[in-house]
Amino acid sequence: MQDRDNLSGALYMTVAMAAFTVNDSCMKLVTAELPLPQAILLRGLMAMAALALIGWRMGRMQLRLDALDARRLGLRSVAEVAATLTFLAALRHMPLANLSSIMQALPLAVTLGAALFLAEPVGWRRMSAIAAGFVGVVLIVRPGTDGFDIWSVLGLASVACVVLRDLATRRLSGAIPSVTVAFYAATAVTLAGAALVPTAGWAPLDLRLAGLILAAASFLIVGYLFIVMAMRVGEIGLVAPFRYTALVFAIALGWLVFGHLPDMLTLAGAAIVVATGLYTFHRERRLGRRVATPEKAPLRLR
Repeated sequence: MQDRDNLSGALYMTVAMAAFTVNDSCMKLVTAELPLPQAILLRGLMAMAALALIGWRMGRMQLRLDALDARRLGLRSVAEVAATLTFLAALRHMPLANLSSIMQALPLAVTLGAALFLAEPVGWRRMSAIAAGFVGVVLIVRPGTDGFDIWSVLGLASVACVVLRDLATRRLSGAIPSVTVAFYAATAVTLAGAALVPTAGWAPLDLRLAGLILAAASFLIVGYLFIVMAMRVGEIGLVAPFRYTALVFAIALGWLVFGHLPDMLTLAGAAIVVATGLYTFHRERRLGRRVATPEKAPLRLR
């Protein structure tokens, strides 16, 4: 039975990563023709409607929160907005696989952030793995070289914002349904898009672009649902490493859709980041560390 659960969890995680990557690809196509705030607003309205329907059907939508959780959710929502804006701005100008490679540092960055700000114990082995992982990030970003640009910095900023978001998620009460957290996050991102529309203008929307935005919102929700399902079955130490399949999907879609392939240094850096992330998962599993419960699992709304 456990083997079947592990297989199901790995499959769910892989589907979630594929869905998130398709969402990213759709948004990259859309933002090449539409102002970024407009794309965020339209996708957000669709995502909000879908999440509200899901929450209503599940009977899990809880909009009233106590004061402490409201503050923590507010901080999480601000971080979500910043993560979305920086990620999509970088995605508009960077190859999909390159940005995805930078984002693979997230598990390492969250582990470091938990050690620094939540006083979670991290031994020298995992600290060494984190340091090696960030060497991989340097290979991808390459500061001070011709391959470095401001969009890589925005990608790193998005990583920092997601770390803040996930640390805030860990502090939320376990009684808050994940669909509620996702709905508030989607609302915050949508309102931010609406607030920025006057600064960027509004472009005509044809059927092709509307279809891409609808696809982006649909795959975003699919990814959200499947990542929650993945956290509900199997052993986290076996399921979580399948997050790294996102890089495989990003390389494939980057080549098929945009004709971009990462260079050897980027691939080498990505390999180091993935290897160190897998080692960190392995160490956490061996030490029997507490992992996020299904209701507190990190959510991605970018």
